[in-house]
Amino acid sequence: MLVHDTVAPVRSQAESDQIRASLKARYAELSAEYEHAVAQSQVLRLVEVGDTAGDDQADSGTKSAERETAQSLLRTILDRRAQFEHALSRLDEGTYGFCEGCTDPIAVERLEIFPAATSCVTCKQTRERRAA
Repeated sequence: MLVHDTVAPVRSQAESDQIRASLKARYAELSAEYEHAVAQSQVLRLVEVGDTAGDDQADSGTKSAERETAQSLLRTILDRRAQFEHALSRLDEGTYGFCEGCTDPIAVERLEIFPAATSCVTCKQTRERRAA
């Protein structure tokens, strides 16, 4: 059981509603960004299919790099959108704003900069040091 499970909620319903609205707005922005990137990727594919005559290795390499960049962008947007989905579910569970590692509250400043944060600065730094 988490330490904060037995403590009264830290934020008011109005604060939770404001956080929820902010998270949902950012999720919607990411969804629109994803749809736009998918459309651009499809246009890129159509251009590639219709414009391969006379391609040399450099042209093929450039097209391959553009395709990989577009796919990377799509994955990044989906990952960020998933982070906001997770933040919304944590808000519903009452665990939003608490570190998933140590269960301490995440600094408000950190949440303002990165609303989908799931770890406090200390746990994040520890995890990054271990990965290096």
